Amino acid sequence: MPIILGLAIPLVGTTLGASMVYLMKNKMNPKIEKLLLGFASGVMIAASIWSLLIPSIDMAKAQGKIAWIPATIGFLLGITFLLILDSIIPHLHLATNKPEGIPSKLKKATMLVLAVTLHNIPEGMAVGVTFAGAILGNAGITMAGAFALAIGIAIQNFPEGAIISMPLRTEGISKNKAFIYGTLSGIVEPIGAVITILLINTVVPILPYLLSFAAGAMIYVVVEELIPESQAGEHSNIGTIGVAIGFAIMMILDIALG
Repeated sequence: MPIILGLAIPLVGTTLGASMVYLMKNKMNPKIEKLLLGFASGVMIAASIWSLLIPSIDMAKAQGKIAWIPATIGFLLGITFLLILDSIIPHLHLATNKPEGIPSKLKKATMLVLAVTLHNIPEGMAVGVTFAGAILGNAGITMAGAFALAIGIAIQNFPEGAIISMPLRTEGISKNKAFIYGTLSGIVEPIGAVITILLINTVVPILPYLLSFAAGAMIYVVVEELIPESQAGEHSNIGTIGVAIGFAIMMILDIALG
C-alpha cells in the first residue's frame, strides 16, 4: 500500500495543477509561468543529482563496478532516448506554433498534451527505479528517499498541470476537457513506474544504469525545453529565481528524508 501511494503522488500533483483551470479566468500571467517553469527545472536538476546519479554511483561501487561507467553510459543513453522520442512523437510547445516530430494532422490541443506527456516519461521512470531500489534494500536508496523524489516530482508536476490546462482553455476547449487533458498528460508516470517495479528482478544488475538513464532523460527535458521557455522574452531573471527555489526545495527534501 505505501508503494502504491508513492507511485500515485506525482499524478496527484499533475491533477491538482490541472484543476487550476477552474480557478483562473484568464491566461496565466507570463511572470508566474516563467517562475513555475524555472521551479520545475530546479526540482528536476536536483532530483537527477541526489535521487538518481549519486545512488547510481553508490550502487555501482557496491556491486564492485567502476563507479563512473554506469552513471556516464546510462546518463548519455537517457539523453539519446529523449532526443529520439522528441524527434519522432508529434508535439507542440507552448511558446511556438510550429509542431515538432513526425508531421501529422493531430489537433493543436492533442500536440500540446503530447509535449507534456513526453516530458513526464522520464519522471515516471525516475520514480519507478527509485522505488525499485528501495525495495531491493541494497541500492543505497531508502523508502523515505523514494518518497522524497515522488513528492518532489509531484511539486513540480503541479505547475506542469496548470501550464498545460490553462492554454488549452484559451484555445476554446471547455474547462472539463482542459482539466482531463491536463491530468491525462501525467498518467504515463505511474504506468512507467509500475512497469519498472514489476520488472525488478530483471533490472537488478542494470539498476545503476537505469537510475542514471532516468537522470539523463530528465536533464534533457530541462535543457531542451523548460529552461529555454523560462528564459524567453522579458523577465528571464524570474525563471532563474524559480530554478534556485526548486533546486533548494528538492535538495532539502532528498537530504532530510533520504
